[in-house]
Amino acid sequence: MDMDQLLTRRRALIAGAAVVGAPGAKGKARVRTAAPAGNAVRPPAAGPRVRAALKASAYRLLPMSGDGPPRGGPLPPPVRREPLLHVSGRGRTMVLTFDDGPDPRYTPTILKTLRTYDVRAMFFVCGKMAAANKNLLAEMADDGHIVGNHTWTHPLLTQLRRPQIRSEIERTCDVIEDAYGERPLWFRAPYGAWNRATFQIGADLGMEPVGWTVDSLDWTTPGTGTIVHRVEHGAAPGVIVLSHDAGGDRSQTVRALRDYLPQLLHRGYHFTVPRRRYS
Repeated sequence: MDMDQLLTRRRALIAGAAVVGAPGAKGKARVRTAAPAGNAVRPPAAGPRVRAALKASAYRLLPMSGDGPPRGGPLPPPVRREPLLHVSGRGRTMVLTFDDGPDPRYTPTILKTLRTYDVRAMFFVCGKMAAANKNLLAEMADDGHIVGNHTWTHPLLTQLRRPQIRSEIERTCDVIEDAYGERPLWFRAPYGAWNRATFQIGADLGMEPVGWTVDSLDWTTPGTGTIVHRVEHGAAPGVIVLSHDAGGDRSQTVRALRDYLPQLLHRGYHFTVPRRRYS
């Protein structure tokens, strides 16, 4: 499959997901909001490694393709679910997310840029990368970033058996807790490929699924200017931006962040990290 076919497939998947919303919605997905990080209310801790399992049926995710499908076959049909991630649309709030790291070649510069502008982001890390770069997870914790689970080796989970899926996710929870200081609350499936087992296992481990609304497609290395254009053109209240800080040459991602971040701040956007809403 050539690049044009790949992008056409991904656009079709994203376009199909965009109209999936709450029951009774007509042509527009319902976007629910949540309090910013500073207003989060967390339940009492039950211990350093203990968290009550979530009810998988209570959590819904707007499916979107991402990270680029694996070679050798097309992306399987996504599970169509309702959006879960709550981001306040008031005050031009956006969320920046970075997948596949941490990578010592690119992540430190991204962290430095975010620190320069006093911006928090979400990093969905792969356990194998995190285990080799625990110092970068500690730095994320010190800077107030959120670290989420992106599996151990970035496999296509829909092609694995349940014990394999659990191992990929649980091992990554363990290394995040060891390096970051707490177990992750958020999970993003590689390639945006979800199925019932993935939702259930993530929920059982106390995490909620996270999608995105603007894909920078930086993994295709389209050029710094193209990445900047995609993010700036897609900017809007409540938007969640997908980028990558590992998995290939991410120098364009690093340069693009330096360009679009101050521009969006100048336009009145501010960036936050979500917290899970408890009832």
